Amino acid sequence: MDVLIAGAGPAGLALAIDLARRGIGVRIVDKATEFFRGSRGDGLQPRTLEVFDDLGVVDAVLAAGREMPAFRVHLDGEYVMERRMGERREPTPDVPYPNGWVLGQSQTEGILRDRLVEFGVRVELGAELTGFTQDGTGVTAELSTGETVRADYLVGADGGRSFVRKALGIEFEGVTDESFRMLLGDVEADLDPEFGYWFARAADPGSGVMMSPLPGIGLFQFGAPLGEADAEPTAETLQSILDGLNAGVRLGKLAWSTVWRPNVRLAKRFREGRVFLIGDAAHVHPPTGGQGLNTSVQDAYNLGWKLADGSPELLDSYETERRAVAERVLGISSELLRRHLDGDERAHERGADTQQLDISYRVSDEPGLAVGDRAPDAPVLDDSGAKVRLFDLFRGPHATRLIFDGDAPDEPHTYAVLRPGQSRAGKSVVDEEGHAFTAYDAKEVVVRPDGYVGVLIR
Repeated sequence: MDVLIAGAGPAGLALAIDLARRGIGVRIVDKATEFFRGSRGDGLQPRTLEVFDDLGVVDAVLAAGREMPAFRVHLDGEYVMERRMGERREPTPDVPYPNGWVLGQSQTEGILRDRLVEFGVRVELGAELTGFTQDGTGVTAELSTGETVRADYLVGADGGRSFVRKALGIEFEGVTDESFRMLLGDVEADLDPEFGYWFARAADPGSGVMMSPLPGIGLFQFGAPLGEADAEPTAETLQSILDGLNAGVRLGKLAWSTVWRPNVRLAKRFREGRVFLIGDAAHVHPPTGGQGLNTSVQDAYNLGWKLADGSPELLDSYETERRAVAERVLGISSELLRRHLDGDERAHERGADTQQLDISYRVSDEPGLAVGDRAPDAPVLDDSGAKVRLFDLFRGPHATRLIFDGDAPDEPHTYAVLRPGQSRAGKSVVDEEGHAFTAYDAKEVVVRPDGYVGVLIR
């Protein structure tokens, strides 16, 4: 099998890694002639860290990034308080990465590209998808390089202006609000990088300039509202806005910037035959809540194993599962944006609904863990007595079967989960602390390759 991915952002890269580790032939092309250099989506949610754990990049992501900093609030140039977007949580047996993580998007993409190279796959820059046709056995694609590519499937990961989506004629339902604009970008600033900053007027504390440190590169990501007058996305424009707030901040080099308008859109379909949409090609979010990149990566994580399997039922389930999630997440980020535009002083606060740990594909309302829910982690001991986690058993391109009440058959990735002192035939792990038994409350569970419950027998 061969898959062609158009677009080498986080979604395209995550999908390419997932396919390559399964031994699927994959090519990933991008019309850009150089890699993106800005921070853009710099907030990684706990569920995305779990995905990165499975894809083999979480250690690099954690080493390069940092936890969300505390923000120092300045009103009319005076420091008034320190606040956080959310309470810091300690890891628990079922949630090993409970807090959001900050890492610039370009750095995240670099880590994903390095991982992809380990599978012998490199991003092909300057190779724009210019056309494609599909038939019952595959897709024939034309590239700007003059090459014709034949693949079993084509995946459009080519952003909000997706050529793939437009070529398919799929509606991109939603709105773009031209009445509000923000200046976003990365800049040098004479500020302590251990903290984030909020500069505003005392008369309107909910509307101001955000400055968030970007770990490892000596820059701050900023977000500043623009007035009605046209303004260029320059350091001078941002400096003028800060000076008007008496921020007392001097800026240096501007590394990247853009003017952003509220754009909330959802593709009417995520699939047309052998062509799929993931990431911004399928849904575009406001930056509020840090949902866009995370939802995009999880599109890829949902689709990868289904493409590798190829069964019609699984391929059909991609749109069913992910479009519902994207619609829900768009609602969350849009509500946060509305609160911000209304000047809500607590609009910065982030709840559990933004961590994406509660995303579920369940179709029932039964209490407790159900088919379609995220499979929780738990500490166990392997056959040698070494401490491992259920996530260690799940890691890789396979499904995992856990048997809590019986012997484990001699099958790959199948384990009997035992209490201390118990013994069973077949491969087993010991749940000394009872967390696995409590979390699953089942006789048998099959965990899908993307970490969600596929079968649960009580």
